[in-house]
Amino acid sequence: MNHKIAKGQWTIAIAGSVTTLLALFLCVTHFPLGRHIDHIIYDQFLQKNHTPPVTRVPLIIDIDERSLREAGQWPWPRYQVAFLLKTLQQYEVAAVATDIIFAEPDMSSPINIQRNIKNILGVDIKFSGLPDSLKDNDKLLASNLKTGPFILGFDFITNPDQAKGIDANCELTPINPTIISSPGAIPVHEALPQAVSAICPLPLYSSNAPGAGFITIAADEDAIYRRVPLLFSWEENVYPSLALAALRQAFPEQNVVVKLNERGVQSIRFGNSVIPTDRQGKMLINYRGPSRTFDYISAIDILQRKASPADLKGRIAFIGTSAAGLKDIRPTSLDPGFPGVEVHATIVDNILSGQPVRQPEWAILIELSAVVITGAAITILLMWTNALWLSVPAVILSLGIWFGSSALFTHFHFFASPLYPIFTLVITFTFITAIKYWREEKAKEYIHSAFSHYLAPSVISQIMESPDLLKLEGQEKEVSIQFSDVRDFTSISEKLPPKQVTTLLHDYLTPMTEIITQHNGTLDKFIGDAVMAFWNAPVDVENHQIKSVKAALAQQKELAKLNNIFLESYGITIQAGIGLHSGLVHVGNMGTTELFDYTLIGDNVNLASRIEGLTKFYGLEILVSRSIVTACGDDFLFRFIDKVKVKGKAKPVAVYTVYEHDDVDHRIEEFNLFDKALESYAKGQFAETMELIRKLKTFGTDDVLYSLYEKRCNTLINNPPEVWDGIYQHTKK
Repeated sequence: MNHKIAKGQWTIAIAGSVTTLLALFLCVTHFPLGRHIDHIIYDQFLQKNHTPPVTRVPLIIDIDERSLREAGQWPWPRYQVAFLLKTLQQYEVAAVATDIIFAEPDMSSPINIQRNIKNILGVDIKFSGLPDSLKDNDKLLASNLKTGPFILGFDFITNPDQAKGIDANCELTPINPTIISSPGAIPVHEALPQAVSAICPLPLYSSNAPGAGFITIAADEDAIYRRVPLLFSWEENVYPSLALAALRQAFPEQNVVVKLNERGVQSIRFGNSVIPTDRQGKMLINYRGPSRTFDYISAIDILQRKASPADLKGRIAFIGTSAAGLKDIRPTSLDPGFPGVEVHATIVDNILSGQPVRQPEWAILIELSAVVITGAAITILLMWTNALWLSVPAVILSLGIWFGSSALFTHFHFFASPLYPIFTLVITFTFITAIKYWREEKAKEYIHSAFSHYLAPSVISQIMESPDLLKLEGQEKEVSIQFSDVRDFTSISEKLPPKQVTTLLHDYLTPMTEIITQHNGTLDKFIGDAVMAFWNAPVDVENHQIKSVKAALAQQKELAKLNNIFLESYGITIQAGIGLHSGLVHVGNMGTTELFDYTLIGDNVNLASRIEGLTKFYGLEILVSRSIVTACGDDFLFRFIDKVKVKGKAKPVAVYTVYEHDDVDHRIEEFNLFDKALESYAKGQFAETMELIRKLKTFGTDDVLYSLYEKRCNTLINNPPEVWDGIYQHTKK
């Protein structure tokens, strides 16, 4: 049976390995549903643990609803934009970045109005008193761009289908980052996101502005913006994002460094700030809060010079809009209506504070290690522990994984997803529990089919509820053993036809077996007309000696009732002797690998059989050993019968018969007289014993027993032994 237990544990180990390998595979491949759940977890962590802006560098110049009401609808004339930029320059901002693409000429310029009226209406108009510098708004804006810390926005296109029909007439100035490549690293242009085209500001603008940055950002599959590329590759050149370009303008002494390995981008550094990115150079945005977490100043307040200089000096200003009608809204982890311009401000704050969310490429190693440890731990525990007992620790472990991951996020801005470790725990726990449940059900079916014919229903129920109680492997155990046998069954068989013999035996054995199982006994086997049964195996039976005696008494009472039926049906009655003994035996499955039987072996089994054989010799229905008497105490009335050496045994055995107290109250005088006779017999006073035995025969009971002692005393009187120990030697079974 040890082999079967090992096999069962190997089944659990294999099941745990399979679920762990499945979790590892899903973690590595990062399938769509897993990514979606990871996004949700990331959002939950960010919602719970986000912190306010650390730096006071970025701010928003908001073309809000109020600005549109007071300064006119969008797009504004470029001279108005030029005035806005010039005013910000006068406020001494460190950099101004426009989250707006000026891709087309300003059709409200006087020179363009004059040209359009002439082309359409054929009328040649003149503007008198208008300075030449104000006739062309685009040139006016371009001249302002040349004089200040201005960064223009543009947009890259990565989908070739979307690039069709777009004339990328761009004059963009790329940057030359410092490249640090490890051996075998891929080229920077292969590592970074690739653009196929671009929507750019007018060449007039981009050629005069100090710099430009892309505003390109792609949402995840669930339309939430979480990552932003910091660099793009286009036509073998590298271009910065709007936020990174603004930082370069505000801090010109700081350089951009790209660290590459064989898998792609390892990190990007700006000055002393190391920015953790994925292999494409995309940064996880650590959103500081919902919209308007950063400082907002209405554009109209800048135009009207109502803003405080202290709120602007030395800061990086992003010009954009929060007006719903202009549709620059980006859903984020913290706000479904987050203005796009505030994304750039968040990026600047993350980089300067050194607090972007870190999910480096090796973070997956932490997740994979957690998967392996969790899978191994839960598998090993389930190999040795009941699933019900492990459910609470499993929940605690799941919470520990979750809150451990949350703590990493809170204190170190490090995102290691708890998804796959928890998935491993849940799926392994569920799968192995299901296997164990299936095995238990199969074991119960086996138990029921294997034991239903020779175990009590109450014992079967006990085993079904707790299969671990069942121990079929060989073990040393104290049991109570019963042998019963029909006397002179051979002569009975000769008097009846075979069919009647079979029916008689069935009618006798059926109730005898039922009584055994009703008293929590286990039927071992039928040996012709004999029955072998035992108590206290395969499961423990409390007070098994008492229950074995009760069963024997009940069997003899049932036989008395059966004899009335047998006399009427077959014209005969039968007598059966029952022997009981309790002792240590070897119990378990005995036989070959293919054919075996659950039974007992040992010297005490043979002794129980010998005691049953003595019942016919003494003419008594039941004989029990001293071990039964000692265990039962005063529950029954035990009557000492003899001290003998049975055939094949050198050690003498005391044998007793047993009665219910109420059944023999009228025989107390007789029993006391027999005890007195046995005392004389033990002392070798055979003549006195003979006299007492003859008095006992007058009671008209137990004639066989009394006649036996009468005959034995007569023999001993005629042939006195040299040494007398009171022990009789039996030479027959």
